[in-house]
Amino acid sequence: MKSAGNRLLRLIALFKLFKAALLIAVGLGALHLIHKDVASVMEHLVAMLGLDPGNRYIGRALQKSGTLTPQKIRSLGIVSFIYAGLFLTEGIGLWMVKRWAEWFSVIITTSLVPLEVYEIYRHPSVIKSLVLVINIAVVGYLLFRIRHEGTGATGS
Repeated sequence: MKSAGNRLLRLIALFKLFKAALLIAVGLGALHLIHKDVASVMEHLVAMLGLDPGNRYIGRALQKSGTLTPQKIRSLGIVSFIYAGLFLTEGIGLWMVKRWAEWFSVIITTSLVPLEVYEIYRHPSVIKSLVLVINIAVVGYLLFRIRHEGTGATGS
């Protein structure tokens, strides 16, 4: 049971580390764009990927990219790095099977659920809904694990 539980804990850790890696990429990308014409960069990217600029989602993204100021871009980068730091802390702690990381993950993940629900309400997508379901399942599993394994030898 313990090894199966630890495998699931490590799977959760990999999920957290994956989210951290994505956020680091977003942060680096944002910082890379601070002193560039974001709209031109986005138009070039759309053309390079062969996407249809007439698509309403692509068109909206292109339109919004033209309104980004260097301060907004910098803020996006900083916030991305802060969240990446949280996810790295969770992921590394969970990988090391530390009890504090289980509690930390429950607290952080639960605190972000209302934001995820709000984002799904504003802009529904299958990916956002899937991430919400995974996060709720993670919290449920971690609470179950914490409650049923007590203060065993999973680390402090």
